[in-house]
Amino acid sequence: MNSLKMSFSERAKTSSHPLTQRLLAFMDAKQTNLALSADVTSSKELLRYAEEIGPEICLLKTHIDILHDFDFSVVKRLRELADKHQFILFEDRKFADIGHTVSHQYQGGVYRIADWAELINAHPLPGPGIIEGLKKIGLLKNNGLLLIAQMSSKGNLMNSEYTQQCIAMAHAHKDFVIGFITQEKLLNDPGYIHMTPGIQIAEGKDQLGQQYVTPAMAIRDRGNDVIIVGRGILSAPNPVEAAKKYKQLGWEAFQSRLK
Repeated sequence: MNSLKMSFSERAKTSSHPLTQRLLAFMDAKQTNLALSADVTSSKELLRYAEEIGPEICLLKTHIDILHDFDFSVVKRLRELADKHQFILFEDRKFADIGHTVSHQYQGGVYRIADWAELINAHPLPGPGIIEGLKKIGLLKNNGLLLIAQMSSKGNLMNSEYTQQCIAMAHAHKDFVIGFITQEKLLNDPGYIHMTPGIQIAEGKDQLGQQYVTPAMAIRDRGNDVIIVGRGILSAPNPVEAAKKYKQLGWEAFQSRLK
């Protein structure tokens, strides 16, 4: 079956992972494939965006370690808002170490990521041990993992061979890996979610090598599922209205793919 032509609710029925099922159900019910990249440094800002933009998104991506005023009450409140507005919490930790180390980073320390973030990501560069280290913590909590298979920054080192090895690791750990951070659809399997960062309404690039694509390019043309938007929303004069616009564009691109 061609997953490009399947609705999100249809795809939810094909997946055995509870997190994939929940995410796809949220996307279908809310008619959104927008993820907000909330790269802010204050808890007040983070919680405000989660409350105000939560109705427009399927997923909230955080960098919890850049908050200058973090305490655990922040993530407790995030969990309440995620339940209220029906979105998934994704901590963009980008784990990239040996299995023993990442298991401690995931479950312990100040942030206790495994206790509140349903979704995390990792670079497969260290080999399958990184997945095994994270899985032994996250699997018991029905959490999921995205593998970073491609990046949007100019000059990155993720060539096609690297991406293929990433896919092979995902297949070997399908009970925990639910998808990819990628620039293009990698697999026809409807159980994998393809998420794309570097999204702006207009194509372009920034001064640090980030290369932007439009929602239509990411979803309709390249076959991805979720657009991840940060500065295009947070830097807008009215972030809520900007989020609504990105939500509309992302959903229209998905609908045009189904035709």
